[in-house]
Amino acid sequence: MSSPRTGRPTPLSGFPELLPRQRMVEQAVVDSLRATFELHGFCSVETRSVEPLDQLLRKGETSNEVYVLRRLQADTDDADAGVGLHFDLTVPLARYVLEHAGKLDFPFRRYQIQRCWRGERPQEGRYREFTQADIDIIGRDQLADDADVEVTEVMAQALSRLPLPPLTLHLNNRKLIEGYYLGVGVDDPTLVIRAVDKLDKLGSAGVRALLVDDAHLSTEQADRCLALANIDGTDPKFAEQVRALGVHHSLLDEGLDALAQALDGAGHANSDSFRVVADLRIARGLDYYTGTVFEGRTEAHGAMSICAGGRYDALASDGTTTYPGVGISLGITRLLTPLLARGLLDADRGVPSCVLVVLPDDDSRAASREVARRLRARGIATEVAPSAAKFGRQIRHADRRGIPYVWFPPTGATQTHQVKDIRSGDQVDADPDGWLPPAIDLRPRIVASEEPTR
Repeated sequence: MSSPRTGRPTPLSGFPELLPRQRMVEQAVVDSLRATFELHGFCSVETRSVEPLDQLLRKGETSNEVYVLRRLQADTDDADAGVGLHFDLTVPLARYVLEHAGKLDFPFRRYQIQRCWRGERPQEGRYREFTQADIDIIGRDQLADDADVEVTEVMAQALSRLPLPPLTLHLNNRKLIEGYYLGVGVDDPTLVIRAVDKLDKLGSAGVRALLVDDAHLSTEQADRCLALANIDGTDPKFAEQVRALGVHHSLLDEGLDALAQALDGAGHANSDSFRVVADLRIARGLDYYTGTVFEGRTEAHGAMSICAGGRYDALASDGTTTYPGVGISLGITRLLTPLLARGLLDADRGVPSCVLVVLPDDDSRAASREVARRLRARGIATEVAPSAAKFGRQIRHADRRGIPYVWFPPTGATQTHQVKDIRSGDQVDADPDGWLPPAIDLRPRIVASEEPTR
């Protein structure tokens, strides 16, 4: 028998745990994302938590971040189990598609909201355990260009529905920038893409130096590349600014058209708190992106991205069939945890309950439970007061928990049910088989604040 724990436990860095009200915010975000994805016909997938190490280590730069599974009582000369925890949801998706291709309908439209683990140095916005939400459309051998437009629209709508600090979804197209760089005489556009991807960190002067010293561009070529990176816009007219730079290439024309279509398709989601913008400095330095690329940001997080993705011609291949796709990953933990920690997000209550049924006395417990059952049968989250204290104390108990309504069953003094909105003080007769609260009160809601709580 183990001895009881003494003292206060030490938190594990990089493994955030949320308090009930914070968890309500996270659940509301997940529910909203799920609803949007399913409205667009994306099906839910959940993959196993582990993948073979040879798959996880295909990207060599992540080798020091993989958590490896090893049995505690394994022999000392045993290595590991040959599997590790997945650090994103793209590697599991590639394996899943190859393994189940014969049972999937293509194009395969999937969303996945799941935990990931990454052994990196913890800091704000970067955690060792986190929740991620991905959407992808996967084709078999080919995938229509319109998939880029659709994924852009779906994520734009999903982000625009979240009651969070202002968000911006930045779009670019690899064909556009590669075609432009080829048009100005660049021999290896990849070197330029990687340099331009560092604009936010190094600034124009730093990137110009990289373009001249590492990519071996002339000063004129470097300035023309930076001129493209400085273009952005919220409507397809941005293409006129690109054409005004006087560069010509067929790949540039193809990318311009594709980006304009994606921007136009998602434009309906623009609002005071959300924008979709063509941003020609977004490059996404990973080589496997081939079309539209995405990066989402919120001003509350500075330059740190909260979602990213793009078009890739080869998610996976079995040697005879190739599976192209387009997708976006949203870091739910990365987005929410800093905002929760600063008090910029909260829930209007810390429990699901919409109604508290009072206990007139201890003998009335069965009757109060019956009222609660009747309310729950119609989808109203309800709990019964824990004790038959004075009504004022029971109301204060509901108020502390954020429960908006208190229900009074019939007593000797009154033969009718009554419900009280403790926020306004209004109290009316009600039938537990017919009363409904306003829809806005049925579930906890996210409350966003422009100023952090003290």
